[in-house]
Amino acid sequence: MRVLLTNDDGLRAPGIEALHAALLDQAGTLGGPLAETVVTIAPLTVQSATSHGVTFHQPLMISDIQVSPLMRGIAVDGRPADCVKLAVTSLWPERFGKFTRPDLVISGMNDGANVGINVIYSGTVAAALEAAFLGVPSIAVSLHRGTRPTRFDLAARHGRRAIEAILAAGSLAPHTCLSVNIPRMEEGGPLEDELEIRVCPMNTHGLNDSYERRVSPGGDVYYWASGHGLDFRETDAGSDVQWLFKRAITVTPLMYDLTRHDSLPEWIARLEGESPAP
Repeated sequence: MRVLLTNDDGLRAPGIEALHAALLDQAGTLGGPLAETVVTIAPLTVQSATSHGVTFHQPLMISDIQVSPLMRGIAVDGRPADCVKLAVTSLWPERFGKFTRPDLVISGMNDGANVGINVIYSGTVAAALEAAFLGVPSIAVSLHRGTRPTRFDLAARHGRRAIEAILAAGSLAPHTCLSVNIPRMEEGGPLEDELEIRVCPMNTHGLNDSYERRVSPGGDVYYWASGHGLDFRETDAGSDVQWLFKRAITVTPLMYDLTRHDSLPEWIARLEGESPAP
């Protein structure tokens, strides 16, 4: 299996390096590589919360970077969705041959959970959705950030185990996109060897947003976001938010089709004059 690995935290982020190491079992403790090849193509700079933005009016500059002794990758001066689009259409065929594609795109490991409405804002999830839209199955992997130093190595092991469980159930269809979230892995906190995996829907309640009003030295008023990214107005039972806070690995199937299919008959009746089907 050939994997395209990307993220939204940037090529030099600790999360992508830890997941790269886990996928290839570079420490020799996970039973061998999960993939034959892992090609890492990620943003040059941090692109958190850039959602599904893409670049049209400036060139996408690329750099081949040796991030660490064990990881080399291509940095794209663009957004996460740019990385996937460029990789699938150009960089991958240039490396492996015309008409070739990754078998799987993995986006992450993001430094911060992507549960609830955050999947809409997330560049990590956007990269995975872009791959699915292009016909390559994808998995987004995100880590619940705590207040103490993060054990990215342990989180990546849990991420790999979740990916293994997903793939063990059978090959993924071309347009599949799954969002995986790993509970906090902090120094001094709980560090379980095994975690329960729960398939669950995203929480669909808004955040308690807040902004701090400030005044610049020149007298200009500006606002700085001060809300908590996981402070939801409500949390539905059985949702990704609830299970993540219960320290389960959450798996949520996502789709890129935003059509409200159940309301199509109503709008056809309103605007085209046809009665809805019984």
